[in-house]
Amino acid sequence: MRLSVVIPAHDEVESINETLQSTVTHLQGAGIEHEILVIDDHSRDGTGELVETIAEHNPNVRCVRSHLPPGFGHAVRAGLELYTGDAVAVMMADMSDSPRDLVLYYRVLAQGYDCAFGTRFGHGGRTQGYPRFKLVLNRLVNVGIRVLFQHGYNDTTNAFKAYRRHVIEQLQPLLSNHFNLTVELPLKAVVRGFSYAVVPVTWTNRRHGSSKLKLQEMGSRYLFIVLYVWLEHHLCRGDYRRRDVPANGRECARARVASHPRQ
Repeated sequence: MRLSVVIPAHDEVESINETLQSTVTHLQGAGIEHEILVIDDHSRDGTGELVETIAEHNPNVRCVRSHLPPGFGHAVRAGLELYTGDAVAVMMADMSDSPRDLVLYYRVLAQGYDCAFGTRFGHGGRTQGYPRFKLVLNRLVNVGIRVLFQHGYNDTTNAFKAYRRHVIEQLQPLLSNHFNLTVELPLKAVVRGFSYAVVPVTWTNRRHGSSKLKLQEMGSRYLFIVLYVWLEHHLCRGDYRRRDVPANGRECARARVASHPRQ
């Protein structure tokens, strides 16, 4: 199984080199066939040029400037159109996600799960330097999503996840242009009956630059996507569910959720 890692990057010249070097080291060390696809989200600080220089010395690294308008969701969607692997993980460019956890995700998918979800807040998960206000807001939003969907997963908003190719194909079309894509992808996967396992992951606050997530701009966008998927789940009578899952597929998918220890 070949793993693609899609990394959206907007003005990340101070972080992207370390992100790429660490990712390559961990994937090569685990013997995982891979590509790393950096989507330059209209950067103006030389991020794209730096990645292209790195790619000249590593054929597994590619840099593509996004053909869509600026925005995190647009950049990820551009990457999901262009990746070539059998599975894909979405990872941040600022070293907030640990490349070591990509190996855990790969092992989950290799076991036959459709999706690999990380939790920063379950047993074994860790956060370092998480801003308190964002932490409180994150926990409230995730509790609300958990109650609404009854899926038992406590970190839906985490962007760092992995999916097999057939999952991405069956989640189309994607609607989110911004960070609300981080909830559209996993919620669609859950309600459409794809299996997933949850593993503990580490999140570390960025050391360089500033976060691209603007909380004041995202409330209504998150709410729209959450309600959109909830309505699909309750009103579409299973029209979009994967066809190889039995009638009680949601229960079957949930039953296969496993907790994998950090290795």
